[in-house]
Amino acid sequence: MFGIHDLALFILSGFLLNLAPGPDSLLIMAKTGARGWRAGSVTTLGICSGMFVHIVAAALGLSALLASSALAFTVIKIAGGAYLIYMGVKALLSKASSDTGTSAPTVNASQSYRQMYLQGFMTNALNPKVALFFLAFVPQFIAHDASHKALAFVILGLIFCINSLIYCHILVGLTAIARQKIKSNGKITAILNKVLGTLFISLGVKLALASRS
Repeated sequence: MFGIHDLALFILSGFLLNLAPGPDSLLIMAKTGARGWRAGSVTTLGICSGMFVHIVAAALGLSALLASSALAFTVIKIAGGAYLIYMGVKALLSKASSDTGTSAPTVNASQSYRQMYLQGFMTNALNPKVALFFLAFVPQFIAHDASHKALAFVILGLIFCINSLIYCHILVGLTAIARQKIKSNGKITAILNKVLGTLFISLGVKLALASRS
């Protein structure tokens, strides 16, 4: 249908690719660990919304421009890297709550669900590597002579998003369970803040220095 082939392989490959750790997974774990499963779920929705931006851009050919334009790639990767570094610094500077003895990695105690959604959206949308990934991965499952390649691309992209939603909510559930065991231990959560902050900064620097290849 629409020139799509090997759909089962695409679904399996997409799920396995989601297992690779990255800023999206770290952000979901941080939000869930700090505020519970609802925060993790809202962040996941934001991330998948940002992912859909890349899918539509790739279907319209904008990602091809990103892949061919050194300036466009550099601007977006620096913006994305700076955003990750910013979140990392926030995590490193966060302190334990005086009333609970716990801390909130990369999450302000008063942060709304809307802000969490936007943070998830920005984390994914500002990562040019995601756009290049879709541009390289998805076309492998679309026939060269397909009459509606853009539509096929969007359909496969939606399937990948659903895959990601399922995986990320599994991650949310596992993190929420772990949160119940450690939320009363201020020392552990303080250490997690430092680890998450360091990882975010490292990923931000890596993204800012990334090449298009």
